[in-house]
Amino acid sequence: MKTVGEVSALAGVTVRTLHHYDERGLLSPTGRTGSGYRLYSPSDLKRLQEILGWRALGFSLAEIGELIDDVGHDRLSVLRTQRELVNTELARLVGLARALDRAIATVEHGDEQEEESMFNGFDPSQYEDEARERWGDTDAYKESARRASGYGEEQRREISAEMQEIERRFIELKRSGSPANSEQALGVAERARLHIDRWFYPCSREMHRALGEMYIADPRFTNRYEALEPGLTAYVRSAIVANASGAEAHA
Repeated sequence: MKTVGEVSALAGVTVRTLHHYDERGLLSPTGRTGSGYRLYSPSDLKRLQEILGWRALGFSLAEIGELIDDVGHDRLSVLRTQRELVNTELARLVGLARALDRAIATVEHGDEQEEESMFNGFDPSQYEDEARERWGDTDAYKESARRASGYGEEQRREISAEMQEIERRFIELKRSGSPANSEQALGVAERARLHIDRWFYPCSREMHRALGEMYIADPRFTNRYEALEPGLTAYVRSAIVANASGAEAHA
């Protein structure tokens, strides 16, 4: 068992912060000394690690409380989810760093940067931000993390298998020459939308359309699809847009 001062030094947070976490019910120490001082167990330290991970990713204390107290909470799933979110943030920062390097190089060489590409890398999440503005309080990023944090290994395998099957069908249709707006392609696009809606966050057809645009704009998605099949990114995007447009026409 460790005292609040020892935990403060170990985790790099203030004693006041630990007291605040206790008062909010986020991290109530397992034990107390005879004088009433807080004592933290190894389990408490693990919980604190998860809390600080979510905080570093920009989650509020209220949101963290829901995540760590979820009935399906699983520590391994939480850590893996946090790692995936860190990977996403790293990819964003790498893109930004490259964009800044390009801008610096043009200034150093006295060149003019091409306007068409000067903002590449500065905002790879532009379509997600637009979607958030259009759909009010829907926060896909945090809802996805909340759901994923409670998934076990079996559910993760099911999610992966479903996604691989959807990608396989897109590849088959593209290779066969089936148009992206064919009935078969629209069906796969709808399966992709429902996959997101079921496992990650509410995904309307309009939201899915915005994601399709992001697949084209964000190299993280483009690189993945192009590695599977050259030209697949544009094909998937077109199928998603056609599916959303078709549904609107029949609404």
